[in-house]
Amino acid sequence: MSNSVKTSVNKEKAEDEDISSEIMKRRWVPNIFKSTSWERFQFAGHEIKITETTDCYGAYVWPSALVLCYYLEHSQNENNLTDKNVIEIGAGTGLVSIVAGLLGSHVIATDLPHLLGNLQFNISRNTKMRSKYQPQVRELSWGVDLENKFPRSACQFDYIMAADVVYSHPYLDELLMTFDHLCQDNTIILWTMRFRLDEDNDFVEKFQCIFDTEVIYDLPSLQIKLYKAKRKILQTCKTI
Repeated sequence: MSNSVKTSVNKEKAEDEDISSEIMKRRWVPNIFKSTSWERFQFAGHEIKITETTDCYGAYVWPSALVLCYYLEHSQNENNLTDKNVIEIGAGTGLVSIVAGLLGSHVIATDLPHLLGNLQFNISRNTKMRSKYQPQVRELSWGVDLENKFPRSACQFDYIMAADVVYSHPYLDELLMTFDHLCQDNTIILWTMRFRLDEDNDFVEKFQCIFDTEVIYDLPSLQIKLYKAKRKILQTCKTI
């Protein structure tokens, strides 16, 4: 390996470690864990307190959410969220939706029915009297009754956000269908993903058939990538 290549690799590794370290510093974890626990975060100039449950994947703050929140906070010149329409799919505990709301956007946070109570609690507690617009919480099961619940003619989203929605579950086709349904020609998708299995790469390939995709962050130390995507003008392969 030449010296120039070694220098480039070392620079990328240092940038990864610096960004990853800065992101994880935004989380404060209590010393005692119970069946219902909480964590504290610092984003968008506010302290955010999130209630979690340790027995449910969808009610826990995963590192991918922190990466997306960090990007939202640091990309306001490029992605000014003020007065923008945002929908988050698989919102979980609501951290990403909370940060998007604190940054001035109209937010709809969505997830499965059994997660909506905790999601609403976290959003209300952290955005009331803080956000320009109070975020909404709505049920969304991927691929189910999409046109009835979110009709294309009425739902014009500037941003679709998602954090760690690709993992070992049988609904990846439905997830891709949901991205496709909610996305208009000018919609920007911001999606963070932790890579765990070969199926994850398969999903990315299918996603890239529909959307022009750019890697914004590649953080090997966290096994997380942040993608920014828009609908392709011409689709080159059929995935749904």
